[in-house]
Amino acid sequence: MLKIGLTGGIGSGKTTVANIFKVLGIPVFDADTEAKRVMETDPGLQKAIIERFGAAVYAEGRLDRKYLSAIVFNDPLQLEILNALVHPFAIAAAEIWACEQQSPYVIKEAALFFETGSAIGFDYMVGVFSPQHTRIRRVMDRDQLTREEVQARMGRQIQEEIKMRLCDFVITNDDQQLLIPQVLKLHEQFLKDGKENAHV
Repeated sequence: MLKIGLTGGIGSGKTTVANIFKVLGIPVFDADTEAKRVMETDPGLQKAIIERFGAAVYAEGRLDRKYLSAIVFNDPLQLEILNALVHPFAIAAAEIWACEQQSPYVIKEAALFFETGSAIGFDYMVGVFSPQHTRIRRVMDRDQLTREEVQARMGRQIQEEIKMRLCDFVITNDDQQLLIPQVLKLHEQFLKDGKENAHV
């Protein structure tokens, strides 16, 4: 079974691309959703987060995302610390999940593959590229953020051009080129490579 990483900057359209792969019957692991889940459910991780950021993060027994976001999104060091706490749990969950799948290939969708060093062990990395002005507009509309807030979040990820150069394949999502034909082409390639890999 091939392991494919799917990445891109905030607002690039990773989830849209992931959903097309899902329609094609390919299992997709959403690292962001899993990170949120383990922060809600893992007692060891919760303890570590409380020790670092204070009991108010779980004031009413549930994760107060707004409170935590206010801390980490204004302080790159605090964000780095939070990621260092959470990512090992999410990475371990992804590995267990992948072993349970029966598909010729699986996809893990994550924004921070290269930033966290978690691209190791994947057969291919696929990047989703969108121009910066398009990404800013999408995130402003989606998350009700100001332009400055979106740009600040973008500044905490490596530059989009660098990220795309690190990928094996790039899907362009610029509202000009159709997404489905690009995904179908990669799907056929991965099915072929997955079958060849199974016979090695």
